[in-house]
Amino acid sequence: MICGASGGVGPAVLDALEGLSDVMVGVASPRSDPAVLEAIHPGVSWERADLTDAAAVAGLWRAIDARGEVRRLVNLTGGYAAGTLVESPPEQLRELLAVNLETAWWSCREAARRMVGAGGGAIVNVSAQAALKLGPGAAAYAVSKAALVALGQVLAAELRGSGVRVNTVAPGAIDTPGNRTWMSPRELARAVSPAQVAAVIAALCDERTGAVSGAVLPIGAGV
Repeated sequence: MICGASGGVGPAVLDALEGLSDVMVGVASPRSDPAVLEAIHPGVSWERADLTDAAAVAGLWRAIDARGEVRRLVNLTGGYAAGTLVESPPEQLRELLAVNLETAWWSCREAARRMVGAGGGAIVNVSAQAALKLGPGAAAYAVSKAALVALGQVLAAELRGSGVRVNTVAPGAIDTPGNRTWMSPRELARAVSPAQVAAVIAALCDERTGAVSGAVLPIGAGV
């Protein structure tokens, strides 16, 4: 299951994970156009859900239960906003905690319950280098992404010995169409490609990396 699979990195992740699973389920916003989703990647089974809503996520997973076991979960959903701690509006923190932390929190909770019962699985959360190299200018974004790093490490510790692995990747700026609208030429030259991020995610989902859990892997020129 790939949450946020319709975003800028989603298609590359779907490509990279093809062959690791019999069926791939992409999860997108309830507002997503079904026709657009179907065009992203052939053979993907799409679901739409509000991943910030615990009840909606629980309902999504119950629906998936009827179709088989989810043994790999990738949490791509995220958002960005600039603003210092002093200057950012109060709602910015709530919004970014919801999209950057809560979406993964609820999905990880549902996945962990099922994967432990199934005897194993892999979860990969996508944070950002801003969570590791804290600096000014995007306080709520950095804090929410740092919380996502903590979530991965706490869950990895809780699931140690269960056969369920939890890891986090932390890319720098990613060269997506949306990001190109604001990145300078210098930033674009240093940006990591969606395919490079997807390759690391796929490696962490592969059973050959079964000894790796609780890791936080930076990706990109800023490492």
